[in-house]
Order: sequence, then C-alpha cells, then structure tokens
Amino acid sequence: MNSFLEVAVETAREAGAILRAEFDRPKKISYKGEVDIVTESDRRSEAAIVARLRSHFPQHAIVAEEGSGGAAAGAKYCWHVDPLDGTTNFAHGYPCFAVSIGLVEDGEPLVGVVYNPISDELFTAARGEGAYLGQKRIHVSPIEKLSTSLVATGFPTHLRNHSVNIQYYWEFTLRSHGVRRDGSAALDLCSVASGRFEGFWEFGLHSWDTAAGILMVREAGGTVTDLDGLPYRPGDKSVLASNGRVHEEMRKVAADIMERAAAASK
Repeated sequence: MNSFLEVAVETAREAGAILRAEFDRPKKISYKGEVDIVTESDRRSEAAIVARLRSHFPQHAIVAEEGSGGAAAGAKYCWHVDPLDGTTNFAHGYPCFAVSIGLVEDGEPLVGVVYNPISDELFTAARGEGAYLGQKRIHVSPIEKLSTSLVATGFPTHLRNHSVNIQYYWEFTLRSHGVRRDGSAALDLCSVASGRFEGFWEFGLHSWDTAAGILMVREAGGTVTDLDGLPYRPGDKSVLASNGRVHEEMRKVAADIMERAAAASK
C-alpha cells in the first residue's frame, strides 16, 4: 500500500470511529440552508481528518466540506474531504453514510478511500493499482443493457425547486430495473465500482463528494464522464458513472431529456 493510501485509510478509520460512537446518541443539528443540515459529528470527524492529514502532509492543500481545510497556493496535491457523506441519513438514524477522502494530483484523482463505519465496509483505490473492498479486488458489473440495470442518483439539498433531476429520475425509472436514492454519492459510486449498481448520475456535486468515488469506479474498470460525455473532474456540474457497458445508453437517455427540455422552454 502506498504511503498516501495508507494514511488515508488510517484517517478514514479514525473519523469513522467518531461517527460510529455518536450514531446512536442524540444529534446536535444546525442548518446551512433550508434543509441542508450539519451535525457536531460532521465537525468532529472533519477536525480529526484535517489534523491527521496536516501532520503527515503539511505542504498539501485540503478542501473539506465544513471549511476547516486550507489551500496551499500552487500545491501539487490536494485532499478533498467529506467527513460525513450522508449527513441527513446519519441524523435520522439511517445507516447509509460514509467518510470520503480523495487525494487529487494536478486535478486528477490519485488515491481514494470511502468508509462506512456501520457496515465496516472500506473501499480503497490508488491510480493504476485497482479498487478494493477490504482485501478483495472489485470490478464493475458485466450487465450490458440499461433495461436490466439497477442505477442510482441523488437530489440536492439546496435550490430543490430548480432541480431538473426529477425528469431524469422518471425516465431512468421507466428504462431500467429501478433507480435507488440512498443519499450518499460516495457510497453510490462505490456501488458502481463493486457491481451493485450499473450506473449513477447526479447534478451539482462538490469535489469532496466525488474525488474518492470516481477513482474507485475507474480503477474497477468503469467509466466516468459528465452527462455530455466529456471527461469528468471533481466538482464538475454533472457526473455520469457506469460499468462502461451501459454508459453510452445512459448518456443518450440524458441527451434526449435535455433536448426535450430545451424544446419545451422555447
């Protein structure tokens, strides 16, 4: 295991232990928007992650969801940290959430770790070294058609009335085995990487939501672009991840929806 990945794994487990210990306790919740919540557990998890990363890599930049990271001007390496991806699930006692830590080198993912402390599932990937669930190497699904695929998506917690995703949700529901919405983009991407889902799409995700997960998909043999089919980089406005086999079919469905929406707005 390379040194970057080793530290990321140790860090994710430390943060996961904080979340696991606090999962069954009453939550202290505050709001960043109308429905966008943050808990004290988010902040404690992030503080632990940032402290450990800074101690090992003081010259690296850190972009963390709750804002406790710090940019290093001109840094080659940048950590993208979601200390609790799935905060709403966590706050409601639904055990679908994760710590997500991704290291990006000159804009491209280099290392990724996603850890669900409730299931104790640890997903890891390093560029050129494959993707793993625990000690077992994972691969994307062999399914060839969208009609026999299980896919996933998510919806934003801000500007919900302006989200166009309900149209995509409806269309993909009709064209697939089903659409799941579990509330953690990091875990959804890992489910694509491990063959549980054939595809995943979403709008408006931040770099800390995807930096680890998209590397997982790529290293497991999948494909990641934006919904226009262009190369995806963490923080782009849309993401489409798949097993590669249904990618073009999913992209064409998305293109049809966009075309109809554009025609209706004229």
